[in-house]
Amino acid sequence: MDYSLSFKVNNKIYLRDPEGTELGKLIVKGSIDLIYQLGFEHFTFKKLAIELNTTEATIYRYFENKHRLLLYILNWYWSYMEYLVVFQLQPIENPKAKLDRLVELLAYELPESVGQTDYNKKFLHQIVITESSKVYLVKEVIEINQNEVFKPYKDLCSRISDLIQSFNSTYPYPHSLSSTLVETSHSQLFFSNFLPRLTDVGNENKQKFVEEYLKDLIFKVIG
Repeated sequence: MDYSLSFKVNNKIYLRDPEGTELGKLIVKGSIDLIYQLGFEHFTFKKLAIELNTTEATIYRYFENKHRLLLYILNWYWSYMEYLVVFQLQPIENPKAKLDRLVELLAYELPESVGQTDYNKKFLHQIVITESSKVYLVKEVIEINQNEVFKPYKDLCSRISDLIQSFNSTYPYPHSLSSTLVETSHSQLFFSNFLPRLTDVGNENKQKFVEEYLKDLIFKVIG
């Protein structure tokens, strides 16, 4: 049975809900494609407007700036990841097997078989690896956080923390380890592709290397 996925994104991120119009949906979809192609630094609303055959002013009616647009995209991704954690781990009873599957979800591209979306999941995953830290490694992070725009990311980490505690209820740092796993999955995938001497990746598949590294890390830490 096929089905379509959508998530409610914090309305503090956008000026006009892009899910409310076909053009808004195209703005988000086109942004994912263009950020993947150009990188966030070279991505502009002017270039996006040309791709969509619209105007910069139209895009600014939806998003105040490109940082907010990237934050919207990442909120969607974090919500999707939390959904996958719940959906795919719910049938698994063994706590270790749950953590094994969690690591696989973090290390590999988003599964195409789970829910229809308008977004290119391969591009979205790569954007998360290369660009996600840019939404919170900013001077204004405290003010931005006051609007709870990082809540989907925190919710995802909270889910992972619960899984860690179900495996070892005495481990004292489940939240720290949960965010470390997410961030490490991103950094190791990035380094494996672009700065391999910062990793121990060999000739094996890079995503497989990250999977094995994360599993080694988590189970040595929590016992």
